[in-house]
Amino acid sequence: MAEVAKSDRKQALDLAIASIDRQFGKGAIMRLGQGGVIDEISVIPTGALSLDVALGIGGIPRGRVTEIYGPESSGKTTLALHIIAEAQHGGGTAAFIDAEHALDPIYAKNLGVNTDELLISQPDT
Repeated sequence: MAEVAKSDRKQALDLAIASIDRQFGKGAIMRLGQGGVIDEISVIPTGALSLDVALGIGGIPRGRVTEIYGPESSGKTTLALHIIAEAQHGGGTAAFIDAEHALDPIYAKNLGVNTDELLISQPDT
C-alpha cells in the first residue's frame, strides 16, 4: 500500500515538473543531480573578472531576473550598469528597476550603456 502511494506521488511530481517545463521552458525546474542543464546556461559577464570567477559560471545567467543587493555606496548601480552594457553589446535587451530613483543617464552612458535602448522602471513603492 505504501509503495503504491509513493509511486502516485512520484508520478504526480513528474507531471508537475513536465507542466512547469512546458509553461516556463526547459530548466525552469530541475533535479540538481541530473546535470547538463546548469552547464548550458548562457551568461553575461559582470565586467569584473574576479566576480565572474566567484559566481562559478562566468557571470550572471542570461534571461533571468537578477537582484543586486548591498549597503549604500557599495557599487550596486555601477555593477548593474556594467552588466547591462555587456548584455547590450551582446545584442541583448536589459531593464533597470530604479527603486531609489537615482539612475544617472550620463554615468550610465560613460559605462557603455545604450540609454536609448535601456528599459527603466521607477516604481513609487
